[in-house]
Amino acid sequence: MNPGTRSSASDPTDGFDATIHAPNRLRICALLDTADEAEFAVVQKQLDVSASVLSKHVTVLTEAGYVEQRKALRDTRQRVWLRLTREGRQAYQAHLAALRAIVGL
Repeated sequence: MNPGTRSSASDPTDGFDATIHAPNRLRICALLDTADEAEFAVVQKQLDVSASVLSKHVTVLTEAGYVEQRKALRDTRQRVWLRLTREGRQAYQAHLAALRAIVGL
């Protein structure tokens, strides 16, 4: 389990995940939750951040086991695609539930 996540089935706010909660990481998870995978450059454009900022956030999510990267050649250039892992998708959904519980939805 990720250190940012507490585990308890009794309180929906226990799904709050500090790793995901940072605004750019939350946006990355939201984007990847709606797509099977997305190219790094597309995520960068959607978030309107530099490649280095995105890379730092992706590294945090990858180290937490929430995001995986797939590298491949496309048009003779190395491309990177990002996707949520099963654990990442579950953590993101639990985080959303916790946020809804916090605001009373």
